[in-house]
Amino acid sequence: MIHFERLHEIVETTSPYRYSGKVDQVVGLTIRVKSLYAFIGEICKIILPGGREITAEVVGFQSDNVILMPLGDLDGIMTGCPVIPTGKALSVGVGSKMLGQVLDGLGNLLSEDAQALSCHEHEAQLYKSPPNPLTRPPIKDIMHTGVRAIDAFLTCGQGQRMGVFAGSGVGKSTLLGMISRYSDADVNVIALIGERGREVKAFLDKDLGPDGLKKSIVICATSDQPPLVRLKGAFLATAVAEYFRDQGKNVMLMMDSVTRFAMAQREVSLAAGEAPATKGYTPSVFALLPKLLERSGTSARGSITAFYTVLVEGDDMNEPIADAVRGILDGHIVLSRELAAQSHYPAIDVPQSVSRLFHDLQGKSEVKQLSSLRHLMGAYKESEDLIQIGAYKSGSSPVVDRAVALKPALDAFLKQDIEESSSFDETLSRIQTLYQKHCG
Repeated sequence: MIHFERLHEIVETTSPYRYSGKVDQVVGLTIRVKSLYAFIGEICKIILPGGREITAEVVGFQSDNVILMPLGDLDGIMTGCPVIPTGKALSVGVGSKMLGQVLDGLGNLLSEDAQALSCHEHEAQLYKSPPNPLTRPPIKDIMHTGVRAIDAFLTCGQGQRMGVFAGSGVGKSTLLGMISRYSDADVNVIALIGERGREVKAFLDKDLGPDGLKKSIVICATSDQPPLVRLKGAFLATAVAEYFRDQGKNVMLMMDSVTRFAMAQREVSLAAGEAPATKGYTPSVFALLPKLLERSGTSARGSITAFYTVLVEGDDMNEPIADAVRGILDGHIVLSRELAAQSHYPAIDVPQSVSRLFHDLQGKSEVKQLSSLRHLMGAYKESEDLIQIGAYKSGSSPVVDRAVALKPALDAFLKQDIEESSSFDETLSRIQTLYQKHCG
C-alpha cells in the first residue's frame, strides 16, 4: 500500500541537488570561489584531494565570486577543489561543564580531558544583537574586585564595562588575574586574543592560578592563529558570558586585548577588499567594536561586568582604537609605565582614570572623602617636578603641603601584592583613616 501523504512529505523535504562551488583562486588569506551560493558568515567545507576538509567562512563577494577566509591552515588546497556550503553560521555548545576549561577560538578543548565537554546544555550563536537598551536594569550594586585602587577610586558596578589602557609590559594581564581571583563574580570568562603562546601558560599558572581557574572559562586565540579565529574567539567569549548571564549569574568577562581584535578585523577587511581609513584601520573595525562591546552589561536575569584591555601604541592614549573604545565603555583605567618603572603595582594612574558610575555607586560621605584625596593627588602631580628637584618650599601652598604629607601613606594604600586580597569594607576603612588624618 502506497502512503501518498508520507511520499509527498519526503519529496517536499528532500533536496535532489548538492550545491557546491569550486576554488578559483587563492591570494594571501582569501579564497575566491565560483559557482557558489552562500551568505555572509556562512560556514563552508573545502574538500581537498584525499578527503581532508578545510573549514572556511564567507566574508565577501566580488562580482559573481564568493570570497572565503579559512578557519585553519590552507596547506593542500588546489584550484578546482569542491566547496560545499553548510547553510549555517558558526555556533558553539556551552554549558556548566566548561568551568575550569581552556578552549581555542572555535570552542575546541585545548586541555587533555577530551570528554569534559562531551555534553553541551545549549547551542549559542556567536553573533547576536546587543540587548534592547530599554530592558537593561540600571546598575546599582558594586562589583568588588579585591583591588584597592579600583574599589576605592574607580568603583565598578555589576554590569559595568571598563577599559584597561596601557602599553606593553605594564601589568595588564597581572591586573586581570588579580580581579579574576578576588572579585565577587560567580563565573569568569577570560578571552586571550592575539596573545603570545608563551604568555598563555604563564597567565594560567601565575596570574590566574588553580583557584581562579576553577570558576573560569579561558578562551585562547594566539597570535599565530588566522585572523578569523582571533575574531571568533572574542565573540565566543561574549556568547559564553551571555549564556551564564541568562542563568542568573554575575559574570566577569575579561578580554585581552580589544586592540588585537581590531587588528584581526583589519586583516580580514583589507583582504576582502575594503579600503583603509584612519591609520590603516578600515571603517568596519569601528562599526564592529560597539557590536561586540555593547553585548555585555545588565539583563533582566544577571549581569556581565566586563574589563577590556586596550594595547595603546607608543603609550598614545588618543590613538584611534583607544579613542573609539573609550567612547563606548563606562570608564577607563590607565596603567602608567612610569609607575611600573618605580615598582608601583598595580600601576594604576588614578588621576588619569575614571569610573562613570562612581558617584552613583558610592555613598555621599565616601564620595566626599575620595574626591578630597583625589584632589590632593592631582595637586601633587601638578607640583611634582618642583618637589622632586627641591624647588618647592614648604608653606607655599597648604594644599600641596597636605599632598606631600599624604603621598607616602597613599602610595602604600594603592600598592598591592599579587597575592594580597582586600575586602571592600577594609578598603573603605583605610580610606576613612587617610581622610581623617590628612583632610579632616
